Amino acid sequence: MALSGARLGKHPIHPMLVVIPLGLWVTALVFDIVYAVTGNPSMRMAAFWNIGAGVVGALLAAIPGFVDWYGMTGRAGRLATYHMLLNLGAVAVFAVNWFVRTRVGPDSPWPLILSVVGVIGVGISGWLGGELVYVERVGVEEEEDRRAKGRRAA
Repeated sequence: MALSGARLGKHPIHPMLVVIPLGLWVTALVFDIVYAVTGNPSMRMAAFWNIGAGVVGALLAAIPGFVDWYGMTGRAGRLATYHMLLNLGAVAVFAVNWFVRTRVGPDSPWPLILSVVGVIGVGISGWLGGELVYVERVGVEEEEDRRAKGRRAA
């Protein structure tokens, strides 16, 4: 077990923050699909702002994620490194996506393609994050550890 270095009380901060960019980016992909089907320009604009806000949120989530990653070793360290690299790659894909949207016309397929690639990337990275928590038990305080702390405090 390795408790998170960046936490509020017993709760790791990184998992609290990652839901923000993930939700924004998946929603942006939905807006891109709706735009592709309907041509409604407000969907394209909503995707644009979701992507930009998601990049900012991801960079904020990366700070406690880096604190948690620092010093990890073994299988958990390798998984955490892949998780981090995929996340940084996804941030880059979505940052490019955001920029591309300011340069291409409304008929360009690139925004949708980049959204799909980015969401696939964070999906794989999220699976690795789940592997860290549920298999490697990173950030999890086990029951026997809680009991031992209770005995020491008594």
